[in-house]
Amino acid sequence: MRVPSRLMLGLVCVLTSFALWPATPAAQFSGPLAGVTPGPWRSLFDGTSLAAFRGYRMTTVPPGWTIADGTLTKNEKTIDLVSWDLFSDFDLVVEWKIGAAGNAGIFYRGNEIYDHIYMTAPEYQLLDDLGAEDNRTASHLAGSAYDLIAGPGGHTRPVGYWNEARIIAKGNYVEHWLNGVKMLDYEIGSPNWQAAFAASKFSAPTWPKDFASLRRGYIAFQGDHDGALAFRNIRVRELK
Repeated sequence: MRVPSRLMLGLVCVLTSFALWPATPAAQFSGPLAGVTPGPWRSLFDGTSLAAFRGYRMTTVPPGWTIADGTLTKNEKTIDLVSWDLFSDFDLVVEWKIGAAGNAGIFYRGNEIYDHIYMTAPEYQLLDDLGAEDNRTASHLAGSAYDLIAGPGGHTRPVGYWNEARIIAKGNYVEHWLNGVKMLDYEIGSPNWQAAFAASKFSAPTWPKDFASLRRGYIAFQGDHDGALAFRNIRVRELK
């Protein structure tokens, strides 16, 4: 049976809309970031080498993190992956893909004083917003500042598709972007930050008092949750 050309064109357009996503527009420097001068982009992972990373409190890459088909992947619980270098004011872009019901995060400005990097570093949450158990709290959804500040919902792509996270940090000011959409901003020490912090788990007496206090620290990728997780095109540039 011959399929009419008009119907065939419609089918192609529908299939293409599921297979492709529009290019993500670049985050614009405005507001508190107006006048910021970015340096050149530097690749932290180009699909071939993990030389920029090691395990938390380790000098080698921990088992479980591998390179497959040009992507950084893990399929089971393992040790967090940490950058060798420290970063202060930066613009970080990471493409990520998470498995069904997956939960993970990107940490920034952390150190290795405590047992886990999340005890000092704020977290950009990565989540299967539809299937993960931790999807009942707005500040736990993808793109949020975990347990602190929620972003608008509805901007995470389905499981199996690539997403783009972007974190911009300059002094006390931080922005989270997801797939070209600004999810949130915060300024450490501001009234809004203090209110969010007071309502979070990080204000508990048992939590380290220096959480989110560093202005220079490591970038890390969470490994201590079960499930599949993949990264690619990890790049960063310094801001002045």
